[in-house]
Amino acid sequence: MKYLVTGATGFLGAHLVYALEAHGHEVVPYSRAHGGDVRDGARVRAAASGCDGAFHCAGRVSRKPEDAEEMYRVHVEGTKAVLDACASARVGRVVVASTSGTIAVGEDPDHVATEDDDAPIGLVGRWPYYRAKLFAERAAFERNDGRLEVVAVNPSLLLGPGDEGGTSTEDVRRLLEGSIPAVPAGGLSFVDVRDAAEAMRLAMLRGRPGQRYLVGACNLTVRDFFGRVARAAGTARGPWLPMPKGAKVARAGAAWIERAAASLGVSTGVDAVSVEMGQYFWYLDAGKAERELGWTHRDPSETLYDTVEDLRARGVVWPSDAMVEGA
Repeated sequence: MKYLVTGATGFLGAHLVYALEAHGHEVVPYSRAHGGDVRDGARVRAAASGCDGAFHCAGRVSRKPEDAEEMYRVHVEGTKAVLDACASARVGRVVVASTSGTIAVGEDPDHVATEDDDAPIGLVGRWPYYRAKLFAERAAFERNDGRLEVVAVNPSLLLGPGDEGGTSTEDVRRLLEGSIPAVPAGGLSFVDVRDAAEAMRLAMLRGRPGQRYLVGACNLTVRDFFGRVARAAGTARGPWLPMPKGAKVARAGAAWIERAAASLGVSTGVDAVSVEMGQYFWYLDAGKAERELGWTHRDPSETLYDTVEDLRARGVVWPSDAMVEGA
């Protein structure tokens, strides 16, 4: 088969290209590195011409409020342009890379989200990246009609080797460098980027049109996640100081730390938005992907080890003395 892949040089896109080619498929890569803009419908249509299907992985990851408009343009306007171009080029099916954060986030540590949950718009709306991804996902499903089949794959935090842009593994890097001073009170889910790419491939083959598939390998409190990363790195321990429970209190404290550090000309490596997000629980159930797609994931410990080793091999980690103890 012949497939278009937008965002082909990104973290997920690059692994997807590898997975598709390993299964004997022809790939048409489309990214800024190839001179392509996802909002350029004519160029996308030309790239999609003759393709049997398309994978839309292009996007921008940022937690900065000032990037909100750009993320809306890239994710929402870009998704509309890509899917409309694919429909015009008579591509039959598009698998869209969304995120678990469009539905799998809340304040209850006992709640594990499924695809049937409603989007917590009150929370998602506060964070520009997830807000843009939610609107992009809705725009994609609006185009699931008689001409085009649309399937969404919603992975949790992507980890693993090859994050050249540092978009997903940045928190692990900062943790290894000892620049995260305290532990948020929430919880997270993560998945190996290689397994997420496989979920995308399987969704093209088996995903039901108009459906989303949550993809995650492990739900952990942030404290337990930090501990696992420390063990994978062979360090004595990660940060231990707990942040106060409650997103507003923790965010206010982080903002104060940011201002104090800036006045001294230093960086804490922690921003207020990340702290707030870390106070919530991003747990999910990937059972639907397992049942309907036949998806499986590798041992989460393997993912963490490979993430740490890749960051070290690429020379992007400069650990403090505290974090190299016992290495």
